[in-house]
Amino acid sequence: MLPVVLLCCGAMSAQTSAPVEIPSVQLPPELARVLTDYEKAWTAKDAAGLSKIFAEDGFVLSSDAPMVRGRTAIEKFYAGKGGLLFLRAVAYQTHGDTGYVIGGFTNRAGGPDIGKYTLTLKKDKSGEWLIMSDMDNGNGGR
Repeated sequence: MLPVVLLCCGAMSAQTSAPVEIPSVQLPPELARVLTDYEKAWTAKDAAGLSKIFAEDGFVLSSDAPMVRGRTAIEKFYAGKGGLLFLRAVAYQTHGDTGYVIGGFTNRAGGPDIGKYTLTLKKDKSGEWLIMSDMDNGNGGR
């Protein structure tokens, strides 16, 4: 029985080692624009500008906060919030007028991710990608 316990504990130890950072991917320009606009508005603490990159009926799904729906509510939710933000993508896909971007974020250029996000996207009538939902959370303790 003792060897089984040792094997079990060794496997558990390996599972708790530091996570390997998932490599970034390059987004097509029309999707990269969404992230760039988000970074600019967040850094400038521009809640009105930030709300405009969301679909009219978009959602914000932040940790430790109720769901927020619609540009007016999103602008109100983001009022007074912001600071340095650097977004990176690790995965994306589009199909027709829907898509998603999954990635990480940090508050210093080149720094390790302090959180992660998923954006669901939809194209508006003009063909511009907008955020339908933004879900993010921190990495806890990092």
